[in-house]
Amino acid sequence: MFWVPLVLLVAATAFDLWRREIPNWIPAAVVVWAIAATARGWSPHGGIALLVGFGLALAVGMLLFWRGGFGGGDVKLLAALGAVVGPVPLFSLLFYVALAGGVFAVVAALRGQKELAYAPAITLGFLAFMLTRGPS
Repeated sequence: MFWVPLVLLVAATAFDLWRREIPNWIPAAVVVWAIAATARGWSPHGGIALLVGFGLALAVGMLLFWRGGFGGGDVKLLAALGAVVGPVPLFSLLFYVALAGGVFAVVAALRGQKELAYAPAITLGFLAFMLTRGPS
């Protein structure tokens, strides 16, 4: 269930590193995947959990955007992942994303960079989340 979003996250990472923007089609494709997986019964949660996960992740992303830590593409990507994982697992996902982001922030600071692309941290955090959840 998580492999399709992971591939899309890798694409988002490539765009973020290359162009410093995440095309809208990537988070949109992740949401479409979440809806399809939920409709097909491949997801362990239902439609309400999909919406709540999306909304919670959107709220967290918007807070980080407002504080200057996220760009708009990062917000959309995180919200899309919230739809994939649902509200309860979202907190584990956010932990791993924050951990990866912290590592990247330290590396960026050591290199003298003031800004960093955050899609790599989201991708690495999602991969860590996947690996701790077992096969899906």
